[in-house]
Amino acid sequence: MEQKLNEEDVKRLLSNPSGDTRTEIAGKIASQHQGLSPGERKLAEDIFRLMVRDAEVRVREALSRQLKENPTVPHDVALALARDVEDVSLPMLQFSEALTDEDLIEIVHSQSPEKQVAVAGRKTVSASLADALVETGNESAVATLVSNEGAVLTETTLIHVADRYGENEAIGKSLVERKTLPISVAERLMAKVSENLRQHLMSRPDMTPEAAAAMMIQARELAVLGLSNSESDVVELVGHLASVGRLTPSIMLRAVCMGDLTFFEVALAKLAKIKVENCRTLIHDAGKRGFEALFEKASLPKAFYAAMRAAIDVSYQMEYDGRPNDRERFSRRMIERILTQYGDLGVEFENDDLEYLLAKMNQLPGTELGE
Repeated sequence: MEQKLNEEDVKRLLSNPSGDTRTEIAGKIASQHQGLSPGERKLAEDIFRLMVRDAEVRVREALSRQLKENPTVPHDVALALARDVEDVSLPMLQFSEALTDEDLIEIVHSQSPEKQVAVAGRKTVSASLADALVETGNESAVATLVSNEGAVLTETTLIHVADRYGENEAIGKSLVERKTLPISVAERLMAKVSENLRQHLMSRPDMTPEAAAAMMIQARELAVLGLSNSESDVVELVGHLASVGRLTPSIMLRAVCMGDLTFFEVALAKLAKIKVENCRTLIHDAGKRGFEALFEKASLPKAFYAAMRAAIDVSYQMEYDGRPNDRERFSRRMIERILTQYGDLGVEFENDDLEYLLAKMNQLPGTELGE
C-alpha cells in the first residue's frame, strides 16, 4: 500500500476484480491522493467517482475512511459519501472539511439520527449548523453538540436548549459542564436539572456568590411563571439554598416583592425551624404580632422587616386579573407599590436589591391589557 497509483492498478480495477481487490485499491488510491501529481490526481478522482457508486459497501467504506480527513477531496465525492449508508457516511460527516454548512444542514434535516450525532461531534460546528441540530429533537445529537467545545452556541441557542432539553440528564450535565455558561442559561437549568446537577452548577468556578443569588431568584421567578410551581419543588430549592448558605434576606425580599409568597413562606419556615403550615398561620396573623415574632425567630435583619411586611399587606389587596400575563402584571404592581412606599415605611433596601427591583419592574408589562 506504499506504492503510488500505477497502470497495473488501473488494469486490475477495470477488469472487474473481486470485492477484496476493489476494496484494497480504493484504500490505496485514497491514501495516496494528496501525494499524487496533477495527472495522477485527476485519474484518481475519476476512479473515486466510480467507486462511490460501487455496489459493495466495503469498497465505499474503505474510500470514506481514507478520505475523511483529506481537505482536497472533490466536493461531489465527499457529498456522495456523506449521503451514503451510515457505515460509509459517518466518518465523512464527522471529519471531512470538504463538506459545507449547506451540505451538513441538508443532511441534518433529512437523514438519520446517527448522522445527526456524527455532525454534532465535528471539530467545529457553526452557529447555524448548531441551531439546525437543536431543532431536530434528537436528544443524543443535542447532548453531543452541547458537550462539544468546538460548537458555536449562542446565548439564545443555549437558552432554547435549556428550556427544551434541560430535564434530559445527559444534556443538562453537558450544559452545566460547558466552559462558559451565561447566567441566563444557568437560571433556567436551576428549574430543570436534578439536585446533583444543581450542586454542580453552583460549584462552577465562574459562579460568584452574587451571580448565584441572582440565579436562584431568577430561577424561582421562572418557576412562578409556569415552569415549575409545586410546593415540593419550592421545598427542594429552599433546602438547597440553605445547604449552600445562600438562603439570604435579599433573595427572600426579592421573592416576596415579586409576589412569590410560597417561596417566602417556605424560606421563612426553614430559617425559623418550624412547619410551613405553622409559618403561614403566623405570617397571616391578623394582629401582625405573629409575623413579627416569626421574623425575630428566623434571625432576619430588622432592616428588612418593613419591606416584607408591606409586601405581604399589598398582596392581600391585589389578585390576578385572569387576563394574559396576569402574573407578570401582578408582580409589576407589587413592586411599584413597595418602591413608592418604601421611603415612608422606613424600608432600607440594599443598593443591589433596589437596582434589581427597578430593573425587574421595567422588564414587566404594564397594568393595561396589551402593554
